[in-house]
Amino acid sequence: MPDLDETGDETGFDEPSGPEPGEPQLRAALEAILLVVDEPVAEVTLAQVLERPTHEIASTLRELAGEYTAAGRGFDLREVAGGWRFYTRAECAALVERFVRDGQQARLTQAALETLSVVAYRQPVSRAKVAAIRGVNSDGVMRTLTARGLVEEAGTDPESQAVLYRTTSYFLERLGLRDLDELPALAPFLPDDVENLEEQPK
Repeated sequence: MPDLDETGDETGFDEPSGPEPGEPQLRAALEAILLVVDEPVAEVTLAQVLERPTHEIASTLRELAGEYTAAGRGFDLREVAGGWRFYTRAECAALVERFVRDGQQARLTQAALETLSVVAYRQPVSRAKVAAIRGVNSDGVMRTLTARGLVEEAGTDPESQAVLYRTTSYFLERLGLRDLDELPALAPFLPDDVENLEEQPK
């Protein structure tokens, strides 16, 4: 059992008092790590690496995000797909895209967008079910989405043994969503008989 000091507080479980001499301050350490990550980093991971309480990491990240926004910086610090990462501010996106792509835009085709939407809202879902909803064979499009890291395999259907697919954390990141619950409601835009569509071989 931990010892108690004169005030009744437990000793031996002290909160970190701050960085050791020569170590960066917490804000600087967070900024340095987030500058080099290629995917959102969870608060608990940052807490483990920096050996600080998770609640302190979370509050500091939110403070930094608010300060960047208030200062009108060219980047945002956003909480996306269960973690934190720097992103180009929306107002600067066109300029960055022009610089990176030299005017060339790599966009998903209409077929790919339709297929991705079906997977996002009906996941886990088989290729046959996607094809039934879209009315056309979607195998090639599914391969493209998988290759781009937007869709991944999610096991097999226990009855048909068909491979099931779901969206990835990269999908959430690209759409700026924390989780699938933030997808907009789709029901108002669906035909009445969607639920009755049967899987048809293509």
